[in-house]
Amino acid sequence: MKFKIKQYAACILIVGLSLTQVGCKKYLEENIKHGIGQDEYFKTETQARNFVNGIYTSLYMFQSGDAYGENPWITLELLAGHGTTLGQSQNNNNVIFERTDANNPSFNTIWRQSYLGISEANLAIQKIPTIPSMTDAAKKSLLGEVYFLRAFFYYHLVRLYGDVPLITEPVDANSPQLYPERTAQADVYDVIIADLITAQASGLAETDQTGKVSLGAVNTLLASVYLTTAGYPLQKTENYAKAVTEAAKVLNKYTLFDSYDYLHDNQHKNQGELILQNQYLLGVATNSISALIIPYGLDVGSYHDRFGALIPTDEFYNSYEAGDKRAEEQQFFFSKYDSYTNPGTTINFGAHALYKYFHKESLVNGQCDENWTLLRLPEAQLIYAEASNEVNGPTQAAYDALTPIRARANLAPLSGLTKETFRAAIWKERYHELAYENKAYFDIQRTHQIYDVKNNKFGEATSTANEQGVTMTTKYYLWPIPQREINTNTKLKQNTGW
Repeated sequence: MKFKIKQYAACILIVGLSLTQVGCKKYLEENIKHGIGQDEYFKTETQARNFVNGIYTSLYMFQSGDAYGENPWITLELLAGHGTTLGQSQNNNNVIFERTDANNPSFNTIWRQSYLGISEANLAIQKIPTIPSMTDAAKKSLLGEVYFLRAFFYYHLVRLYGDVPLITEPVDANSPQLYPERTAQADVYDVIIADLITAQASGLAETDQTGKVSLGAVNTLLASVYLTTAGYPLQKTENYAKAVTEAAKVLNKYTLFDSYDYLHDNQHKNQGELILQNQYLLGVATNSISALIIPYGLDVGSYHDRFGALIPTDEFYNSYEAGDKRAEEQQFFFSKYDSYTNPGTTINFGAHALYKYFHKESLVNGQCDENWTLLRLPEAQLIYAEASNEVNGPTQAAYDALTPIRARANLAPLSGLTKETFRAAIWKERYHELAYENKAYFDIQRTHQIYDVKNNKFGEATSTANEQGVTMTTKYYLWPIPQREINTNTKLKQNTGW
């Protein structure tokens, strides 16, 4: 399924040297295992399409991990402070209590898989324009997907690790970029923005229901980038206005589901409010999402195990407003379910688990092919509201962006707020609507505020304790450079405190 590529000591994966496995038809459906040299590849549009399909598979990095749920999705949520782990993972407990180190497997997974995707994107950007049988329009559109993917990977790298090596061309064994130095965050963001602007002009479809990048995904990601760069550490506040512009392009292109169930079933993959998802397919690529969120060892479904790797804290669950539909049983959360081996018997969890990720289709066969959502409409709506408030205060348009989200949750629209109270309301809505979607930790980074759910307010991240009684230390604004990278490339210097 993935490209197997020779890895050099610097741990920057080099596509330019060997290609042993090309991309998957429709991203998931074809697995070609015979070796194909670079000189024989990139001759036809089909080859180019297959290669680009293969770049998408690096997005699996969020669910990549071992049997105890030690994967980046879980790590990001535990660092945000609103989750516990009822499983067996020492690494996950070390993350919760901020005693982890640069050997944490999640830190390495994101680094490795992101640079794999980037290396493949760089090769595609170099080779696709040389294919004589492709029309210019086909080349441009396909490259639009590639530029988005490269931007997506760099966006995660720069937020998680800070200054990172910026590589925009294929690397071979003689390249000076084989052992790269770190590049300033501002320069990395310049490339991210440039890539997304290029993707905007590539002729991509407004929306896509096959799992491919669309113009809607490009605009949403660019809005997110502008919102992030307006906050810490760059504080380019002029980018709030740019975030408004980009988010506005998305608001009328997608439609909110009328049922929260559609966020995690198979029938509604890539539809409605889902702007971009990571694709899974039974028999081709599966994941452990559903098993990870079931409390440890309980008899729910036929999964090989139930890990309890990510369980919301009671305090976070109780922070939802009275009457909020999302807090009702089997909406975003559930506290009980029928026994799998003893039908008719109800199992009480003793906790509020994440029904938001519960995949009914996999209960019988134990094989979860639930898609992982990367971008959806409520995020664009919330970006628009927040950025607009920073530019102009609480306008009606900003209120209107939140109203559909709140209406679906059976909550009244907001009105009459000051800029400061509206900002806090938007941040709270982000936590509640985008709960456990890998947004909260990045919000902490860019705002330097955490959601103090016990007191229903926001406080300085490094002086406000979370539900576990942990107060974030400054070094946790960034992840460490993985230790294996430090060991093999002496030009890489570790982040402060790690």
